[in-house]
Amino acid sequence: MKKIIYGESNFRKIKINNDYLYIDKTKYIKNLESLNEDFVIFLRPRRFGKSLFLSTLQYYYDENSRDEFEVMFHDTYIGKKPTPLKNSYRILFFEFSGINTDSGMEIIYEGFKDSIKSAIYRYFYSYGYDISRESFARSHPSSVGYAYESHKLFKNSLMLIYTPTQERWERVLVSKGGFVRSFYEAIKGATQTGTVQKMFITGVTPITLDSLSSGFNIVKHITYRKEFNDLAGFTQKEVEYSLEESIFRRCKDIDRDELLEKIKTWYNGYLFNAEAEDRIYNSTLLNYFITEYNFDKCQMPTKMLDSNVASDYRAIMKLFNIGDSERNYKILQELIETGEVTGVIKDRYDLGREFSTDDFITLIYSMGFITIKDEIFGGMHKFEIPNYVIKVLYFNYFTIELERRNSLKISDDMGRLLLDLALGDIEPFKNRLSMVIKTLSNRDHQGFNEKHFQVIALSLLSFAEFYFTESQPEKDRKIPDIILSARDERVPNNYLFELKWKKDKDSYNSIKEKGIEQVKGYLELDKVKAIPKLRSYLLIGSKDGVEFLEVG
Repeated sequence: MKKIIYGESNFRKIKINNDYLYIDKTKYIKNLESLNEDFVIFLRPRRFGKSLFLSTLQYYYDENSRDEFEVMFHDTYIGKKPTPLKNSYRILFFEFSGINTDSGMEIIYEGFKDSIKSAIYRYFYSYGYDISRESFARSHPSSVGYAYESHKLFKNSLMLIYTPTQERWERVLVSKGGFVRSFYEAIKGATQTGTVQKMFITGVTPITLDSLSSGFNIVKHITYRKEFNDLAGFTQKEVEYSLEESIFRRCKDIDRDELLEKIKTWYNGYLFNAEAEDRIYNSTLLNYFITEYNFDKCQMPTKMLDSNVASDYRAIMKLFNIGDSERNYKILQELIETGEVTGVIKDRYDLGREFSTDDFITLIYSMGFITIKDEIFGGMHKFEIPNYVIKVLYFNYFTIELERRNSLKISDDMGRLLLDLALGDIEPFKNRLSMVIKTLSNRDHQGFNEKHFQVIALSLLSFAEFYFTESQPEKDRKIPDIILSARDERVPNNYLFELKWKKDKDSYNSIKEKGIEQVKGYLELDKVKAIPKLRSYLLIGSKDGVEFLEVG
């Protein structure tokens, strides 16, 4: 079996020995050239393979890679149908994603300056220019330094730019007079003289396009065009091919359809144009799944999300505090409670104005926290949470926000409490849920309802890494509120929960009888009967806490 591309983004390394499982995206090189646009920008969420595509462009167009073209591209689409521009440029590659944007402005500035100097020095070194590091070190990034003052040193250049992935660039960086804007203005000057003839910019969000528009209005935004929907990430066919060449080749007796459905639930769901046919998988997470798959036992990974990636995403969720944090929190609540939100995708921000609702929706859409559900009209879209990975992160973050806003300790030892639940002891989880519901419902008694009850229960259950937590899954056209299905057959208990909320005026007996009848109805469904070791409960919540009633 070939190696899986996980954490590797050097196209040459992947292809030179042909020992990696490679998904060919090179047809998009031809598509890009057919645009008749020399300067383009393409954005996608993190972990979608942007760096690898950028590396592919580098080796396809680099005149220094001419002798290795056949070795690297012989089995690709573009290798069989090359364009006249192959190996015809000198590559100037700027990589800004590694800059530490958590530190102060001086550190960011130094990191930005060093990245520019390193990129231009690599250019000079790669193409045989006689220049010392000592003299070059005196260059200044506001003018893109020594190099851009000597345009004769460049020849027929293709510029590749990877913008920061962490969107914490302060307004001063991109506003008039800021050093990022100055950088792009210098690049524009280099394009006007013919020094830079083609450019491909990629990154995550359009935040750095804000005030650059007047100084850098040469770029074509192709991010949301239908024909580039699957330039990054994997289509369903590409996922199936990856599995055929890996898991299905080694584990011939597993239920393929069941595995594909589980993978779709966890990693699929992204749409970048409402008219596009394919929803896109996060490619890095799919490759993580394959690398962590237990080939000896033919079992799914214990963890469906790399802990490093999870912490990475959780850090990014600090973006929910950009602009009006209270409004953003309400959008978060709406997403969790209804599963969708409505807004407009902005192609760039105006940071000179107040950060609007649509700005925030565009931000979390660009970061991959929501995706297009469908188009309404006039540029208005309905958005949804794309997959289970993101849903779990939402619930985790929502729990943290509940703690912060209500001075509660909710998530402490949740893993331990849920392990007790898996082993059959429901009391610790019951007590924690009851404490949270009692506290929150009394603080917001009039507005608290069954939906809030469900969201809080799901948020706590989202910490159970040994369960698939289904929220209102449709089972034969009937819908239980929550089903916990074990990811590992060694987990001794699965659970079905039906949740009811009792207001002061409601009849307890009526709610209880109706709830028990519903649970008994679910237990008669074939799909529910197929769940082994299932325990079923009616949960009745009120301002006084939560009562658990086992049914069946």
